[in-house]
Amino acid sequence: MSVDPQRRLETVQARGRLPGVVAGVLRDGELAWSGAAGTGDLDAQYRVGSITKTVTAVAVFQLRDEGRLDLDDRIGRFLPETGYADATLRSLLSHTSGMQSEPVGSWWERSPGVDVATLLAVNDGSGAVAAPGEYFHYSNLGYALLGEAVARLRGRSWWEVVRDRVLAPLGMARTTYHPEPPAAQGYSVDHFAGTLTEEPHQDTGAMAPAGQLWSTVADLARWARFLAEGHPDVLSPETLREMARPAPPATDGLGLQRLTHDRRVLVGHGGTMPGFRAGVFVDTERGDGVVALCNATAGLDYESLPRLFLADHWGAPRLPPWVPTTEVPEPVRPTLGLWFWGHTALSLRWHNERLEVRGLEGADDGDVFELRDGALVGVSGYHRGEVLHVHPTHLECATFVYTRTPYDPRAPIPGGPPAR
Repeated sequence: MSVDPQRRLETVQARGRLPGVVAGVLRDGELAWSGAAGTGDLDAQYRVGSITKTVTAVAVFQLRDEGRLDLDDRIGRFLPETGYADATLRSLLSHTSGMQSEPVGSWWERSPGVDVATLLAVNDGSGAVAAPGEYFHYSNLGYALLGEAVARLRGRSWWEVVRDRVLAPLGMARTTYHPEPPAAQGYSVDHFAGTLTEEPHQDTGAMAPAGQLWSTVADLARWARFLAEGHPDVLSPETLREMARPAPPATDGLGLQRLTHDRRVLVGHGGTMPGFRAGVFVDTERGDGVVALCNATAGLDYESLPRLFLADHWGAPRLPPWVPTTEVPEPVRPTLGLWFWGHTALSLRWHNERLEVRGLEGADDGDVFELRDGALVGVSGYHRGEVLHVHPTHLECATFVYTRTPYDPRAPIPGGPPAR
């Protein structure tokens, strides 16, 4: 590889403020490199979220290839009690059924899961947001219905079916329903303080076919190779190519997301659950691909993974690793959060023992302050060498005044003018 992928991964960890992240690069279908950054552990399981949907979709296509169902069948053929009985399997696979994105009730990803009877009873069809086929609308609920259809046709639970008929033939023994040690704890990262909060690892119950599974870099690399080559005991390459084709009006396939990189199309899926993000994408023609998993709710852009790890050129600067904050110093605490300079919104966050002042537009430039003998002193940016003074109602640095609400020209300005 022309550029060290470890350096790229370390940049992902630093920019995304990820406690831990692991990744792997495939060449010609083989795992050519794998690495970890932060507290990442290549042996550990991470929750893979909606990558689970690709496994559910494969289980549906196995039944189709056996002649047990047709993609244009209505889901009501298998779940007559559902309020979405007229939705076709094809529309559920492609997220074009028009049903709502999430099930009725509390946030299913952070709540104890309900059983299938409860899920079907409360989702009576009244939550539809569009007519069937009107447009793409991502639906976690739709994949719960697909998983239950698979379970009823096989006469076993969804998990037993995918474990025995999909994962086991591929040697994916470290892809499981519940986490099995070693497994990462999921975290959310406080945007301003950089501190960690443990996220719950709920059993999602009837919603499991949409996002329950845990896996590893090595197992997701096996999954990527399968998506490129097929397996005689799981699905043929021809069926996988069918799944990968765009399914209008969606631009994604049937159970597979599509990304374009360097004039190549890669297929796979991204996933998010509380405390975790993951992605797996592979070029089915060449077998080149990338997998990544982390234990943070946000910060890993899985759609950028092919560009980051498969591109020949790399122009990003080397960044120091991001280290979570264990304690915010007392002088810094009042400064954290959203502030305004005039009408310009600014984010003030504690990052690697420094206070960063950044605009919300995502620009890298801004001011950085260090705590020196109890004072916040500028170390880079326009305010280098200046002291940021913390007042009960505002912040001030060399006549620049920052307030919690936008500047009102009719009101007195504390500490000095809001502009140069």
